[in-house]
Amino acid sequence: MKKTLHELHRPLGSTGLSVSPLGLGTVKLGRDQGVKYPNGFKIPDDREAEMLLKLARDLGVNLIDTAPAYGTSEERLGPLLRGQRHEWVIVSKVGEEFEGGQSRHDFSAAHTRLSVERSLKRLETDFIDLVLVHSDGNDLAVLNESGVYEALAELKQQGKIRGYGFSGKTVEGGLLALREGDCAMVTYNLNEQTERPVLDYAASHGKAVLVKKALASGHVCLSPGIDPIHASFQLLFAHPGVASAIVGTINPLHLAHNVAIAAAVILGQT
Repeated sequence: MKKTLHELHRPLGSTGLSVSPLGLGTVKLGRDQGVKYPNGFKIPDDREAEMLLKLARDLGVNLIDTAPAYGTSEERLGPLLRGQRHEWVIVSKVGEEFEGGQSRHDFSAAHTRLSVERSLKRLETDFIDLVLVHSDGNDLAVLNESGVYEALAELKQQGKIRGYGFSGKTVEGGLLALREGDCAMVTYNLNEQTERPVLDYAASHGKAVLVKKALASGHVCLSPGIDPIHASFQLLFAHPGVASAIVGTINPLHLAHNVAIAAAVILGQT
C-alpha cells in the first residue's frame, strides 16, 4: 500500500500552488492554553519538532499551517525551516492575537499589515504563500467593514503574500471569502457539515478550500469496528472542492498513520 503523498499533490484552487492533501497544523508547536483537544499534551522541544517536520516532508506533506494566535509557533518554525523554504507551502493568518492566555481580534488594515510583516520576520521568509483571516465568527462584518481583505489584496500585489482568504465559521462568510479572495478554510467533518455549500462553490468556481477540524479535533466517535480516521478521510476526499485537510498532530506515529490512510482513500477513489 502506498504510504506517502508525494505523487498525490493537487492544485490549491487557482493560486498556482500545489499542496499535499494533508497539511500539518502547528498550534501544538507553540500553544497549550485554551485549546480544544480531548487529551492534554506537552509542547515538543526543538529536536522533537525538527524530527516531526522531517517526517512530514519525507511522507510527502508540503503544506504547513500556522498563525500568530498559535503562541510561539511562527517563531519556532522560522529556524526549523531554514534552508527548506521552497519545499513548503506556508499558510499563516491575521486578525487574532493570543496573549496572556486570552484571544483578542483586530481586523484593521493597519494591524493586518503589521501582522504580516511580523509573520515574515518570524518565519524568516520574504513571502508567505497564503494568509487567512482568523475570524471571530462575525464573518460578514469582518469582510465587509474592517478593511482586512483590501489590505491583504495590497500585500498580494506587493508580492509579500501569494494568496489570501478567510478562516470563518459561517456559510455566508465562506462564500463571500471565495468570491473576493483565493481560499476559504472551513470546518467539515463527520460531526459537522453545515459549511458544505462553501465546498460546492469552490469546486464549481475553481477556488481553494482548506479543511480545519477534519477529525473534529480528535472528538469523532463512531460505532465499534469503524476506523474514524478512514471514515473521516472518505468523507473529505470524496468532495472535489477539498484541496487539503489540516491535521494538527505532534505524534509521529499518528502522522504516518494519517498519511497512509489518506493515500489509500484517495487512490481508492481514483
